[in-house]
Amino acid sequence: MSNYFNPEIETMPVEDILKLQSERLVEQVKYVYEHVDFYKQKMDEAGVKPEDIKGRDDLCKLPFITKDDLRDQYPYGFLGVPLKDCVRIQSTSGTTGRRVVSFYTQEDLNVWETCCARALAAAGATKEDVVHVSYGYGLFTGGPGLNGGSHMLGSLTLPMSSGNTDRQIQFMTDLGSTVLCCTPSYAAYLGESINERGVKDQIKLKAGIFGAEAWTEEMRHNIEKSLGIKAYDIYGLTEISGPGVSFECSEQHGMHINEDHFIAEVINPVTGEVLPDGEKGELVFTCLTKKAFPLLRYRTRDICILSRKKCSCGRTLIRMSKPLGRSDDMMVVKGVNVFPSQIETVLLNNGYEANYQLIVDRKNNSDTIACDVEWLPYKAPEDLEDKARKEAQLVGKLKSMLGIQVKVRLVEPKTIPRSEGKAVRIIDKRNLFEDSTI
Repeated sequence: MSNYFNPEIETMPVEDILKLQSERLVEQVKYVYEHVDFYKQKMDEAGVKPEDIKGRDDLCKLPFITKDDLRDQYPYGFLGVPLKDCVRIQSTSGTTGRRVVSFYTQEDLNVWETCCARALAAAGATKEDVVHVSYGYGLFTGGPGLNGGSHMLGSLTLPMSSGNTDRQIQFMTDLGSTVLCCTPSYAAYLGESINERGVKDQIKLKAGIFGAEAWTEEMRHNIEKSLGIKAYDIYGLTEISGPGVSFECSEQHGMHINEDHFIAEVINPVTGEVLPDGEKGELVFTCLTKKAFPLLRYRTRDICILSRKKCSCGRTLIRMSKPLGRSDDMMVVKGVNVFPSQIETVLLNNGYEANYQLIVDRKNNSDTIACDVEWLPYKAPEDLEDKARKEAQLVGKLKSMLGIQVKVRLVEPKTIPRSEGKAVRIIDKRNLFEDSTI
């Protein structure tokens, strides 16, 4: 049985959760209509008044919000309180176009940190634990979110941030870190580094909370083996609050959404039609309690599935699957939808680590896709002939998965740059926006 941080909320009967959501939604819609000019204009254009929203069932009457809207209104267009009432900003890690800046009141921060405390408790963390936070700090939400959640839980918190792997491992061994929080790619790198140094027997880690990147079940198992832990997923996005929007429990089968603060919908990404639970579509979130930067029906572009199936951990909060891809940034190569997670699954299933890089290009009006993959130090090709055979094997496996030919090049360990934040998996050289025509 999992530990709870707020048992009265986390195990609340579903009908009571839905009632609470309806009550908060009515209040929130009225609030944003009166405090955010952008929403008033959007709702007026859609012919919707606050009094038309009487509960969850009326949510579909509200217009969607997209990241383009947030960029167009940068920096203050979505602000729902006077600036003097804000105590924090966080920002997306994106590098193209205008950044998205999210504002927080002190109460908004308390809610966010509560959500992260629930995630830590679900992973087995208590006041007795040492929480080692290796997410980036600063504008990135990962570090501040888990840091605050750890404080709220009462755990000893190591605000390590990312990078300086030698120091990370030293503090792990010296201070007895028991819960690791970072990106899955950095967790894999830490596991690799700890085993290289031969200090795994000095590591006291029991659990890890990993998010901010897509990662597969195969990668989870590899991390659990290399670090000797149980690895939990966590989901969030800067626009909504940061990590802790949803989190995994002991069942490790979907992430529970903090439904007292967020309503989740899944829609057809083309038509906008709301889909029933159990169907795959684009995830949409509505913030029920956030005041400084309140978002209604925000399209995340993440593809996932929602489920209310009973969970063995006792939580009644709805679960979302791991994101199964993106509705906007999946690669279309030779007319085929390609997600990096598909590549990763093939590599891990065939005995390779998740150290790879995709290079997509366009030559003579035809797409090309290549994949550099590191071989493992103890599985180096015996000679050029063996290397070619192993590359050909991966080419065949990738073609079976994707339906297109991928050129594979096996490279020496540590050839591909390691990431201490989000791993850079794709280099797309096609200049698609320049090539596209209407």
